[in-house]
Amino acid sequence: MRCQGPYGRPGDAADCPDPARFEVVRYRRPALAVCPVHLGPSLLMAGDVLWPPQVSLVR
Repeated sequence: MRCQGPYGRPGDAADCPDPARFEVVRYRRPALAVCPVHLGPSLLMAGDVLWPPQVSLVR
């Protein structure tokens, strides 16, 4: 699974070619798969991220 960048929008110019290592739970949306570099920015900028954030490790 590839990283969905900090925003999680398909086709976004910020798409990252790195493999996703984390999933960030979002309200009424699919979980956002991100790499370690985009984990922090996704918590701050992605839409509908739960607070406090729920992050799980993807293997």
